Amino acid sequence: MGGEGLGILALKRNKPVGTRLKALVVVAAHCGLLGGCAYTSGPPGLPQAAMDEPLTAAPGDPTRGREIVVGRDANCLFCHAIPGTGERFMGNIGPPLSGVGSKLTAGELRLRIVDPTRVKSDVVMPAYHRVGGLDQVAQQYRGRPILDAQQVEDVIAYLLTLK
Repeated sequence: MGGEGLGILALKRNKPVGTRLKALVVVAAHCGLLGGCAYTSGPPGLPQAAMDEPLTAAPGDPTRGREIVVGRDANCLFCHAIPGTGERFMGNIGPPLSGVGSKLTAGELRLRIVDPTRVKSDVVMPAYHRVGGLDQVAQQYRGRPILDAQQVEDVIAYLLTLK
């Protein structure tokens, strides 16, 4: 179960007590397990709001993050328009990322990068740091995340500069 359900769960008062209790147990059981290991999956049916704990002890580097975002590993420009990249072709499948740094917190961005299905179950964006419970994964990525923990933190640092 290592790394499952990391982050802050959206625990609302209108959720059944049993659901809230399960969510608290999951969070308590996994506190402190971030040490760079890839996120596997969360408890079914419990949406998350954010993943507030950084995945690494080292802070993210926005310069490296920008390189990852416009590079081929993350392929963010395939789906998102990002201002100031100097790139000619950008996608429109996902929302434009202009101003994302003033709209979302680091924890909200982290969750969306690590495993966007924890926010919206039918999202087309891939999970960049989740390895468990995935179908149709390219052989080169089976059992390992697309982005390592430091790369995730670097991307977050860059996206936070987009105000």
